[in-house]
Amino acid sequence: MDFYYIPGSAPCRAVQMTAKAVGVELNLKLTNLMAGEHLKPEFIKINPQHTVPTLVDTKENLNLWESRAIMVYLVEKYGKTASLYPADPKARALVNQRLYFDLGTLYQRLADYYYPQIFAKAPANPENLKKLEDAVGFLNTFLEGQTYAAGDNLTVADISLVATVSTLDVAGFDLSKYPNVVAWYEKCKATTPGYDINTAGLAEFKKFFN
Repeated sequence: MDFYYIPGSAPCRAVQMTAKAVGVELNLKLTNLMAGEHLKPEFIKINPQHTVPTLVDTKENLNLWESRAIMVYLVEKYGKTASLYPADPKARALVNQRLYFDLGTLYQRLADYYYPQIFAKAPANPENLKKLEDAVGFLNTFLEGQTYAAGDNLTVADISLVATVSTLDVAGFDLSKYPNVVAWYEKCKATTPGYDINTAGLAEFKKFFN
């Protein structure tokens, strides 16, 4: 399977960790966004939204983008167990909620606060920082009395969320105010398959802050 990605991207790292968890080898296609490789006709033919990550599963005649959709596909298609994305409707609903929270709230607020500073050299926006702090506070509440984001087992929700939270960490966001997040974060670092991939990608992302 071809995987178009950039190593510093949290969504790309989340897919790579998921692939590692289910034992899938990805044919990595480094995509230079600064050089406009994602805007070339051959890439737009694969993904009209011209975004990364993008997965091409040739055997299944499937082109797929949006990291969380890719993660769920990999687990459902290639996973040996249902633990990463449970079959029970109630358990799966909770995993989905956490995935959508990461997509629409936590990662979005990370992007809203940090990306203008990184890519447009804009000053920090205190209002966006407050929204980001609120989002991390929500996650802290979700984790009260739980080992993982959606219960007692590691799921794709944790993999997606830890890619986001680790990005916050290297960006210098103060996680110490959120003890449940800190405990969960340490647990995920020790138990997430392929976390070394995440660590390597974080080193690339951190260059933006050096």
